[in-house]
Amino acid sequence: MKTFEELFVELKAKAERGDPASGTVRMLNAGKHAIGKKVVEEASEVWMAAEYEGREKTAEEISQLLYHVQTMMIACKLELDDVYKYL
Repeated sequence: MKTFEELFVELKAKAERGDPASGTVRMLNAGKHAIGKKVVEEASEVWMAAEYEGREKTAEEISQLLYHVQTMMIACKLELDDVYKYL
């Protein structure tokens, strides 16, 4: 298990390595539009899971949404503190 902060560090490291076998690198290379589509898709899956699929599936979908949001953050060259200041 990892924290939100640990995930962000891990994803940034993958981006810096640029390994073409990495799903994160492939998503970053696809660009903000592709990442945005995944954010919207995952957000809708969170909603559907919360409505119809229970706690476990909702938690899983939220984790996927967080991953894609962090990928968007990296694509936009945002750091955690850039977001935290608005919380």
